[in-house]
Amino acid sequence: MKTDELREAYLDFFASKGCVRKPSDVLAPNDPTVLFTPAGMNQFKREFMGLGDPTFKRATTCQKCIRTGDIENVGKTPRHMTFFEMLGNFSFGDYFKREAIHWAWEFLVKRLAIDPNRLTFTVYQDDDEAFDIWNKEIGVAAGRIKRMGEDDNFWPAGAPTHGPNGVCGPCSEIFYHGDGIEEVEIWNLVFTQFNRVGPGLLEPLPNKNIDTGMGLERAAAALQGAKSNYEIDLFIPIVAAAADALGVDYPKIKDTVDGVRIRRASDHVRTLTFCLHENVRPGPEKQGYVVRRLLRRAVLDAYQMGRREPFLYTLAPVVAEAMKGGYPELADSVPRIQHAIRDEEERFLRNLENGMRLLNDTFRKTKAAGSDVVSGGDAFDLLSTYGIPVEVTESLAADQNLRIDEKGFEAARVKFAAVSRGTAEAADVFAVGPLDSLKEAYHKGTAFLGYTTTEAPAKVIGILEQGRLADSAEVSAGGPPIALVLDQTPFYGESGGQVGDVGVVRGPGFTFQVEDTKKENDFFLHLGRVVEGRIAVGAEAVATVDADRRQAIRRAHSATHLLHNALHKHLGKHAQQAGSKVEPDRLRFDFSNPEAVGKERLQAIEKSVNDLVMTAAPVTWTLMPIAEAKTLGAMALFGEKYPEVVRVVQMGDFSRELCGGTHLDSVGQVGLFKILAEESVAAGTRRIVALTGRAALDFVHQEEETLGNLSANLRVPAGQVGDRVAALLEEIKALKKQAAQRKPEAAPKATADDLLAAARTAGEATVVIASVADATVDELRVLIDGLRRKREKGLAVLLASSGEGKVMLVAAFSKDLVEQGRNAGQWLKKVAPAVGGGGGGRPDLAQAGGKDPAKIPDALELAWAVVSGELGGA
Repeated sequence: MKTDELREAYLDFFASKGCVRKPSDVLAPNDPTVLFTPAGMNQFKREFMGLGDPTFKRATTCQKCIRTGDIENVGKTPRHMTFFEMLGNFSFGDYFKREAIHWAWEFLVKRLAIDPNRLTFTVYQDDDEAFDIWNKEIGVAAGRIKRMGEDDNFWPAGAPTHGPNGVCGPCSEIFYHGDGIEEVEIWNLVFTQFNRVGPGLLEPLPNKNIDTGMGLERAAAALQGAKSNYEIDLFIPIVAAAADALGVDYPKIKDTVDGVRIRRASDHVRTLTFCLHENVRPGPEKQGYVVRRLLRRAVLDAYQMGRREPFLYTLAPVVAEAMKGGYPELADSVPRIQHAIRDEEERFLRNLENGMRLLNDTFRKTKAAGSDVVSGGDAFDLLSTYGIPVEVTESLAADQNLRIDEKGFEAARVKFAAVSRGTAEAADVFAVGPLDSLKEAYHKGTAFLGYTTTEAPAKVIGILEQGRLADSAEVSAGGPPIALVLDQTPFYGESGGQVGDVGVVRGPGFTFQVEDTKKENDFFLHLGRVVEGRIAVGAEAVATVDADRRQAIRRAHSATHLLHNALHKHLGKHAQQAGSKVEPDRLRFDFSNPEAVGKERLQAIEKSVNDLVMTAAPVTWTLMPIAEAKTLGAMALFGEKYPEVVRVVQMGDFSRELCGGTHLDSVGQVGLFKILAEESVAAGTRRIVALTGRAALDFVHQEEETLGNLSANLRVPAGQVGDRVAALLEEIKALKKQAAQRKPEAAPKATADDLLAAARTAGEATVVIASVADATVDELRVLIDGLRRKREKGLAVLLASSGEGKVMLVAAFSKDLVEQGRNAGQWLKKVAPAVGGGGGGRPDLAQAGGKDPAKIPDALELAWAVVSGELGGA
């Protein structure tokens, strides 16, 4: 069974059980708790929490997923991948354990016709119910059902003992084993039936849920008799293309280090293709960092195989072709994907030569010193200077039996602060060394004037360029930003979750564009570039903050205090701030809470904040001793270190907090407060993401416009859009069902055995030349692989097929015939013109195309004439 067929079989089967077939969620969801969608259940969080449509009880999906927890095993083991597809069926307080187990058995044994003797099962050690269903109802022998502990068969793993509190439950896993195939887990059934309230304390849930996950690639490998996920029909062309691009014969190097590299590149480019299709681009943080890391690792692998030019981008069309059965939309994005990949490849390769030289020198020096520990500072330098991720350094070091000094690396990272935005690296470099010298001359550091103004006169007291103090700076093309230090400034330096200001510093004959502001060692570092003239230490200037941006930041920051108040009102005093990020008209607020807030309370919190905004209460601040501030009840962040004299910000008579950020003059200036999301950050910590001011208003306008467009397109009042969409979906479902019933059954395709039965002999070789109806190039290749498994020596194959007015030809020779000088590419070059086409490829495997399907019989006769003439005289 082809992978595409398996995907459809699964979804159709569970649709027949009343599960609503839902499309895959995006890879990078609007979910602050995850970077990428890691499992099928993620898009149904609201349903699992009981917050969804009460009539929506069952679902089935094939979810695109990315997991990077075992990234170093990709390509090394048969099953690890970064991108994969997860088949799932779900119940939200509807069917439960008995149905989940019975249906899993029915699908595997009856629908897929898997030999039951190839299946084994596990259940949680205390789950007698699941054990009895498998044993007494399904009829599985007790010896093939293994009881496992909470670390293996409970979700979350180890939850009964170690937590976290909340919804959890036992699991039952299904394993497949076959001839020459190591045992592999293909399906996990999760029975969320408990609420953990403490160590070992599990309370039954009133509504029990089902969350299942079946790895599509793993199941396909089992059905196709493949020892590795990389040998299934979807991966074969990608692996082959990667090997071709790097100029190696994959079957020959399959079990070598280069074989691992080929598989890793195949996996990574598939992941990249899907990410870039969804506009998740390489970058310095979050999802972008993961994408960049995968791309660079693949490029580095190719570099170690001798490749010095971009290659990964050439594989994107192959991925789109291989995956078109499930994701035909990829094809439209291929040019954009290729451009993005090539651009990043070229950028990385420019720095890689020097980086690799330094990397190898570092390893050599480490060994020469009789050590097996690479300096953490060296590892960080490779990251910050050459862009080589520490994970790559660790992996390459491990290949030489070396390891990285993790503590040393972390110390270097903290010292220089790993890049989080475009200018962060420069800021941290400047924070070390030179500022100590500057502090000797200016003991008080930079005076901050930004609480009362956005423009102020200033004197340039320091210029830091590439980690050194400089006397002057001038306009330069490219390069890292420099840091300007002033005696006083209205620019706020990033701290307390509030981002740094941007703006401009002007003086006689110069203009300095400030792109970010940091605070270090009592100095404010204005990071940016000279855009006009020349600036020197001692110059007089005027520092001007981007006032509109500052005001947007003030709106968001003041709103966090209002939100804190509303959380205490609706959740309780335990809902303390645990962190925040304040940007122009956007905020992220983390707080302590053991459970999800819930839709109704979230709406009440949003309303409370907006009610406070409408009071237009004044915002004031004062400096006072910290003891006095605490006596007055001012709120402070847990774990935060405060000076003896603190700044207390008060809003009306409802909020008083210790805070060093910039704030509004009146809470009324917040304008509008709109919550976008509420999610879990970690056990016991929740996060609210919200908009203020213009951004909130723009969001509301966008929602109104979307609703208005829907209303107009559907020709119903806005209040009836939901009902109309639901009715349309039902109509579509009915039409699809009718279309499916009318669709004629596809004619069965030839098998390897069929082709061998009709084979001819030339000399001592078996020759298979045939036309296969309605087959794709991938299907022809799979047939050839099947023939090779049955005839490892003395095999010559040429298969033809047609579709949409085009001809596909694929030819192959067995290894021994290639060694005798036979060449599949040359064979096709002689045959393809018969169908009005051309092509070629490697000696062992080649493909060609043509324009005249009617001439396929002529081409096959020519193919026999050519090959029999060569082999008959061998």
